[in-house]
Amino acid sequence: MRLSALRLRIADPDRQTVFYRDILGMSVREDGSNWRLGYEGEDADLLLLPGGGGYTHDRGQRYWKIGLTVPDVDLAAAHLRARGVPVSTPNQFLDIGYMCHLADPEGFVIELLQHHFEGNCLSQEVDPKAPFAQARIGQITLRTGDITAEDRFWRARGMSLLSMQEVAPYGFDLHFYAFTKETPPNPDLWAVENREWLWKRPYTTLEFQHVLGAQLARVPDYQGIEVEGLSEPLADAFGDSILPG
Repeated sequence: MRLSALRLRIADPDRQTVFYRDILGMSVREDGSNWRLGYEGEDADLLLLPGGGGYTHDRGQRYWKIGLTVPDVDLAAAHLRARGVPVSTPNQFLDIGYMCHLADPEGFVIELLQHHFEGNCLSQEVDPKAPFAQARIGQITLRTGDITAEDRFWRARGMSLLSMQEVAPYGFDLHFYAFTKETPPNPDLWAVENREWLWKRPYTTLEFQHVLGAQLARVPDYQGIEVEGLSEPLADAFGDSILPG
């Protein structure tokens, strides 16, 4: 089993595919009437479907963001700014990771998350002219008010819980699942030492931002995820689509 694609509806495929190809270094190919974008390796693709438009990032919604993991966030941010893409100032967010944020041309949020915490980056290992050469779609992030239901559903599909991270100042915690037999370095899944290990995984994790009891709205332009190895379509714990990849 593998988390193989995030499905998003878009209004302007030309603008979107140029952004992800020329700015973020993904490959692009047509997939029927859709467009499949991604990096080499076992991480998930983006599958862009026609018919979208009008997406607004909103804390009251189920769908939240994607996370791109990169070896050097400062180089990646400089690359984006040089191409006229607004990006937040990179910073070490609590004991979670060194990151910054931007949005694609249709408003879908992207987080850039460094393999290492601030101060631990080995910049000499990264080509400044190709800061996304080692990038991966590291996380697909959904929001939930009921992590128990999410946990039950995804464990039943064969996913493993790899990390839990408390973000108390902002009133939520994070839970990361993946189709893998790997185990984190520390068996305590709340342990900070597992986090840099997690940001270097070659596969995509499903991240839940858990706000206890939150009532969330569906996002029409979020069309669910695809799982390679799934035999038939399913609805997840929230009712969104899970499709064979």
